[in-house]
Amino acid sequence: MSDQTQPPVDQLAAASLSDAVPKHDFSDRVPIRSILARPDGGSGLAGRRARVGGWVKTGRKQGSGSFAFLEVNDGSCPMNLQVIVDSAVADLGLLVPTGTCVALEGVLKVPPEGTKQKIELRVEEVVHVGPVDPAKYPLPKTKLTLEFLRDVVHLRPKTNTISAVARIRNALAYATHTFFQKHGFLYIHTPIITTSDCEGAGEMFQVTTLISEAERVEKELIKNPPPSEAEIEAAKLLVKEKGEVVAQLKSAKASKADITASVAVLTKAKENLSRLEERFKLKPGIPQKDGKIDYDHDFFARQAFLTVSGQLQVETYACAVSSVYTFGPTFRAENSHTSRHLAEFWMVEPEIAFADLKDDMNCAEAYVKFLCNWLLDNCLDDMDFMAKNFDKTCIDRLRTVASTPFERISYTEAVELLVEAVKGGKQFENKVEWGIDLASEHERYLTEVKFQKPVIVYNYPKGIKAFYMRLNDDSKTVAAMDVLVPKVGELIGGSQREERYEVIRDRILEMGLPLDPYEWYLDLRRYGTVKHCGFGLGFERMILFATGIDNIRDVIPFPRYPGRADL
Repeated sequence: MSDQTQPPVDQLAAASLSDAVPKHDFSDRVPIRSILARPDGGSGLAGRRARVGGWVKTGRKQGSGSFAFLEVNDGSCPMNLQVIVDSAVADLGLLVPTGTCVALEGVLKVPPEGTKQKIELRVEEVVHVGPVDPAKYPLPKTKLTLEFLRDVVHLRPKTNTISAVARIRNALAYATHTFFQKHGFLYIHTPIITTSDCEGAGEMFQVTTLISEAERVEKELIKNPPPSEAEIEAAKLLVKEKGEVVAQLKSAKASKADITASVAVLTKAKENLSRLEERFKLKPGIPQKDGKIDYDHDFFARQAFLTVSGQLQVETYACAVSSVYTFGPTFRAENSHTSRHLAEFWMVEPEIAFADLKDDMNCAEAYVKFLCNWLLDNCLDDMDFMAKNFDKTCIDRLRTVASTPFERISYTEAVELLVEAVKGGKQFENKVEWGIDLASEHERYLTEVKFQKPVIVYNYPKGIKAFYMRLNDDSKTVAAMDVLVPKVGELIGGSQREERYEVIRDRILEMGLPLDPYEWYLDLRRYGTVKHCGFGLGFERMILFATGIDNIRDVIPFPRYPGRADL
């Protein structure tokens, strides 16, 4: 662009406040996204004032130190705003280090022709500087591995990759609520602390205060030893004596004041005895009964755990208000170090009354397609970043899933296809036969090689599925379904729930589970039972599928896995 078409510098400097770019609703700054994400790249804002705030990605002095270029990002988008600061405005040495926080005010201008930027900020005032010591800053400008960033989990949101994942995760969460609200589902908050094991797997984190209470009691007993039996007897004798004194005063028809004073002394003696007896019962260690831990003394007076799923609890609402969903953290104490497992992860779990397995599959397919379209419509800049840096096929994968009908095959058909593949020379690490739980390699073969699109496998053997799944008429399979997608394999697991009281009661017993903890669940079948279904989507798996990132630890803000629970 020639100098003739650019506004003169003095004209820019004189730009009035009325020409300022609108600020964030609750902050004294203009989000960088609102400048750079415009169709014109921000060039239409040339000549207008703006105050921006963000962190320096790169900074360099130019013109023998007379001015500096800064690339500033505030997390609102993957793009950086280029700003120019003259040495007369601020100490450039404080501004250029990577990681420095700056708030800058100035005028937007179109840069010289031939530069990649469509707009830049000519700074007139440095409002704030949060300095960084480059020698100590843990995130240098060099390319950092995702493994390295897990060791600085509190700083990794400052990187391009983790901030892009955060925006994609946010978009998928927003899309999830939008989809279910649009279809008339109620959002139900299910408990994080539970006394039910939804999966029957037993790999649960226990919630207890017995250990901390035992430590407290042990310290207390060392500091203040319990009373002896002799002290207890002496206290009992004192109560007896004071009781006799009160009785004598009453029989002697003593004054009210004397009786009241004597009763007060007796009350004090009783309270002291009660305290001593309470302390006498204190024993070090975790309380036991019949050789087992006595959970009657625990916080909830019973064993409690962190939930592995909100499904059982959300079913109580499905059986009352019809269409519901829960979306929250779940926990699994599985000592696994694979790239697909976390100890804390998020699940989206809808539940639909008056619906069967076919309805369940229809809902799951519509939901996954909605998520894919949402990212394509609302997060394409971050998806472009992922395509350039992690998986060049990720955008095409989203488009394919969003536009292609999912293949639907029975479990029996799936096993037959896998057996055929083995006969044709395909080698699997896990043996293929009817009755196995399909491994990730089997799932990915079906979705990536055989059909090259998402696949829904349904009607699984009852022996590999949970007790609450509806038994089919063949008495061998249950009305379960898994949605398999390229890149991750199983994305969704769901089923039609068993609504027949006798059948589900027998299934619980058949699986060796006690009936008592599930009596409330059986009540849903005793009182107004209804055909219903639901599924669970692993939220982090959806992000893996969308972004092409390989390790699940890199798509959750604060990963928890064996040996690590930072912050």
